[in-house]
Amino acid sequence: MSLKNLTFATAPIKARANPIFRKRQTLTSRLEEQIQLAKNSDYAPVVKRWKRGENGKRSLVETQKKVSPWWVEDIHGDIYLTVRSGLQKIEFETGKPAIKVGKISSLENVLKTLIDATEKGELDKLFPVSK
Repeated sequence: MSLKNLTFATAPIKARANPIFRKRQTLTSRLEEQIQLAKNSDYAPVVKRWKRGENGKRSLVETQKKVSPWWVEDIHGDIYLTVRSGLQKIEFETGKPAIKVGKISSLENVLKTLIDATEKGELDKLFPVSK
């Protein structure tokens, strides 16, 4: 077999090694948590953590993860949603990190729109840059 019959290319980057892909995945899962929290204010997903017992041995235990809402209600009853990537709020326009949702009934649709935009890569340029 001759090498002339082969097509050479650069190796693609693994999806899980791509930092933008990881940020998209993280933001999508956190937005889905916000949808669950909007549906049920007592929502607390169960996560597994390693804890040291009194005898010093580590064991895997299930604990509830606290999920804080990303929205606030103003005095007129309008809902404002801020989206976070890490500890920073994403600014959709300069100086405007909030989305005016309106009534609480519209919150789930806005969150689903944000999930769709995240999966399509529309928010990639808004992610905070790591230093």
